Amino acid sequence: MEKIDKAANSANEAVDNVASAANQTAEALSEKGEQLKNAEQQMMEECRVYVRDNPITSLGIAVAAGFLLSRVLSGR
Repeated sequence: MEKIDKAANSANEAVDNVASAANQTAEALSEKGEQLKNAEQQMMEECRVYVRDNPITSLGIAVAAGFLLSRVLSGR
């Protein structure tokens, strides 16, 4: 009976350790996700400002990118 109790205690400790590690990992991923979301919002705002300040250049970049993308996707 003592061996069974020791095995059960060891199993419980292992499960607790795995649960703790999983919780820490989930928290770290959540934090990184929040950082990525903030970085995306900042980049989008910077793009909006650039387009607002440089509409002709932005249009030229969009046309060039569209042309290059169509060439790549058409298989030529």
